[in-house]
Parts: sequence; C-alpha cells; structure tokens
Amino acid sequence: MAEHLTYPVGLRLGGRRVVVVGGGHVAQRRVPQLIAAGALVHVIAPEVTPAIDGLAAAREVTWHPRPFVPEDLDEAWYAVAATDDAAVNEQVSTAAEERRVFCVRADDAARASAWTPAVGRAAGVTVAVLGERDPRRSAQVRDDVLTGLRDGTLNPPSGRPPTPGVVLVGGGPGDPDLISLAGRKALMEADVVVADRLAPRELLGDLRPEVELVDVAKLPRGRSAQQAEINRVIVEHALAGKRVVRFKGGDNFVFGRGYEEVIACRAAGVPVTVVPGLTSPVAVPAIAGIPVTHRGVTHEFTVVSGHLPPGHPESLTDWPSLAGLQGTVVVMMGVENAPHIATALTEHGRDPGTPVAVVCDGTMPTQRTVLATLGTLAEVMSAEGVRPPAIVVIGDVVAVAHPEHFPEVAARLPGEPVGEPAPRG
Repeated sequence: MAEHLTYPVGLRLGGRRVVVVGGGHVAQRRVPQLIAAGALVHVIAPEVTPAIDGLAAAREVTWHPRPFVPEDLDEAWYAVAATDDAAVNEQVSTAAEERRVFCVRADDAARASAWTPAVGRAAGVTVAVLGERDPRRSAQVRDDVLTGLRDGTLNPPSGRPPTPGVVLVGGGPGDPDLISLAGRKALMEADVVVADRLAPRELLGDLRPEVELVDVAKLPRGRSAQQAEINRVIVEHALAGKRVVRFKGGDNFVFGRGYEEVIACRAAGVPVTVVPGLTSPVAVPAIAGIPVTHRGVTHEFTVVSGHLPPGHPESLTDWPSLAGLQGTVVVMMGVENAPHIATALTEHGRDPGTPVAVVCDGTMPTQRTVLATLGTLAEVMSAEGVRPPAIVVIGDVVAVAHPEHFPEVAARLPGEPVGEPAPRG
C-alpha cells in the first residue's frame, strides 16, 4: 500500500459504541480519554488491569471478560486493538476493515487505518499532534504547545474580548518556577498587575509591554500601601473594564489579607476569582528538606502568625494551648517576635530543648537554614543576623531532618531520619 499523509479529523464519539480489545496498560491509557469524549466504551479481554476493573465496576465502561470475536465490532464507530498478541490485533484490524470501522493498532501503526495523536487540552483549545509514527516527537510538540497555552506565552486570540474583573493570584514562596500554571496564565492575560514585595519578581519581566504595573510593596518598617488603598486600586481598574491581577507571594488567604480584597470586589460588584498559591509554611520547609509532619513523630501542625508577640492585647493566639500541643508549630512573619514566642512556649510547658529551624529566603538562591532550640533561639538568631523573610519551624520534625544536629532528640524518634537536604543554588 502506498504511503499517504494522514487526514486529521476530530471524532465526536459521544453516545457512540467504541470497542477496545485488550485490558492491559495500553488500554488503560486509552480508555479514560474515550470516556471523557462520551463514548460508550466496550472492553473485550479475558483479564483487565485493576484500574479498568474499577471503571467497569463503576459502570463507566462495559467489560466483556472473554476473547475477541469479529461480531464485537458490529455497530461500532471506532476500534482500538491494544493486546500484546499480534495475531489478535490483526484479527481486530481485519474485522474493522470489513465493517468500514476505523481501527488503531497499538503494535503496528503501519497496518492500522487510524493513528492516535498526542492529545492535550488547555485554554479552551484541544491540541492533537501526529508525528508521522514518531510518538515521542508528537508528545514533545504537544507538550511545548500546551505549556505555551497554559502559561500564557502562547496566547492566540479567542475572538472574545477579555472579561473585566479581578484575579487574586498566589505566586508561591518566591521561586518563579513554583507558581501554578493557572497563576502564570492569569499574569500573561492581565491588563493591570498589582504586585507586592514577596510575589516572584522575575515573572514581572515577562509581562506584555502595555501591561500597567502597580507596586504596592509592603516593606517591614518602611513604606506601606494600606489595604484600603489596595482595595481601591483593584476595584477602580476593574470597573474601568480592565483585567486585573492582584499578585501576592505565597497563598492569598494564609495571612495574606486576600479575602479582604474579595469582600471589596464583591461590594463593588466586581467579578473576582482566586488562583491559590503554594503556601510558604508548608512549601518552604519542604524545599529545605524538613517535613511538617512525619509518621510516628507528629500528628498535627499549626501555622501561626508571629506579627504580634505573645501578650499583645490584639493577639488572637492561645499560646498556653499551643504550647501544650506535641506537634509542629510553623511561625510566619515572626522574625522580630521569635524570641518572645520561644519564651512563651517554654513558659507554658514546651521543652526548651525542642528543635527549631529558621529557613531564611526560602526557595530563593540565598536560602539558608539556621538551627537552634527553643532555649537558644534568641541567641542564635542574633548571632546569625536572621532577617525577614523567614519561616520558623518548631518541633521534633526538625531533628528528623537534621539528626546530626539534634542527636539526643533523633535517638528517641521512631523510623529512619531523612538526613541532610540537598543544597540549593
């Protein structure tokens, strides 16, 4: 048979019978895509993987636990020959040809009447790539296109004007690679970006030239854009018909005052959506090689704002109760008040020998970890010149990650220690 170019087409399989012959891992990859397309999937195989068995139990597919017979393709619109037996696949292919049913073969694309493209979906676009029987090339081209669609660097016009409103984007702990795809895409589609100091600053260089950047940096002991002014700015631009991104570090709602911005938008009748970000009290210790929980060591962790010291009349933290817990305590915005927090915890019963890690500039090239105990924290932080931003991790999980620094604590802990984290930079 002469070699011809393929003719790309999109099949609408909703409510139509599709037969998959074979119940192994190839079928397991194909079946979910067919289900997503709305096909009535029939799997013909004496045995299937547990995943396909689960789909059959949930009635998402019909499993016929027997060998293939040509009559299985009666009334079918599409077939997939996915067994590891070339003779069976040839039988399926022949039966499909006789019935004028297009058939994909997993073992021999040259003998198939249809090929499965590398498929992905993003930004309302379905991408299907045929690399002329080169699946790796197909997948690479697909992934490159999807990446551009998802992060906004490839942004073909949709034919619809951008929807005015506000998107609250959590940028993660600082490393620009740790922002979500949805967050990056929102940035690339913005007309106005309202950014604070801890948002991943490198990403601002990728904005389109015409995007207006509003700096609302909140510097410790320095200039501060009041929250009411931030609310006014984002609402004003949105009411002017702009697509506004409020760009923050970490997550919007973990001590980020993001919900105050949601309330302001709703009060003004401005549409507002949220793209969560990796939150620093979990992500930064993880990057530093410290788990906030560990089997047999802690069953809870508590995230606390250190913005106000213990005993402050406006503090809402129950420090005596917190000291009574055995789990991990993670303190945000607590560099200045960390010594007071350590004192409060020990005064209310926490062991002064409890391990502490202070992760400075988490996820950034200047990241470093300072180790101490509750009893030595004030002295060590002063000697090491710790400055914000930093995350303070209090608890035995620090000894899990650094057993050589806390040998007595590590010796009584169950399980194997994590050991030294890989250095950054």
